[in-house]
Amino acid sequence: MRAIKTRLTKIDDPDGDLVKRIAAGDAMAANLLVIRHLSSMVTVASYMLNDHAEAEDVAQEVFLKVWVHAKKWQPGKAKFHTWMHRVALNLCYDRLRKKRETYMEKIPDHIDGNLLNADELIANSQTAQQVQAAITTLAPRQKAAITLCHLQEMGNIEAAEIMQISVEAIESLLARGRKALRRSLIDQVEELLEK
Repeated sequence: MRAIKTRLTKIDDPDGDLVKRIAAGDAMAANLLVIRHLSSMVTVASYMLNDHAEAEDVAQEVFLKVWVHAKKWQPGKAKFHTWMHRVALNLCYDRLRKKRETYMEKIPDHIDGNLLNADELIANSQTAQQVQAAITTLAPRQKAAITLCHLQEMGNIEAAEIMQISVEAIESLLARGRKALRRSLIDQVEELLEK
């Protein structure tokens, strides 16, 4: 029974070796971890904060914390990138608490391999702006759940682990967030049709 319990709690972590090397002061390992996860950290923070410059600051803070706390990491309980996402969300929550209102000046750039004509690009850009504007109106925890599950394409279990809540709680946040987004986007469509 004990062997089964140990096997179930032990998690294979693709970043485990890098974290050990970082803990030993290996700057090259830190660079590799940044290359592997920078985009993800910036994307999560961009959607949470609606500010690409602030998102880059959050990502830098995450990797600074990685460098400082790598020696304290206890492998096997969770994946390291899960901990990094948790740190990024906490930093975003801190920044959101400090400012009452958030405004999005620019939607994060996404590279699409498909070539679109100008009309399609404009329509996609407008749709993306409407969706992003609707996301900004969500409560922070709903925004985090939507960002992790839909924009970062994580499973509910991993997102729940990052947010330190149950799977049922993440499902509830997702359901409420989707409902609020639908309501907000329907209102926007009705406004556009009235014009």
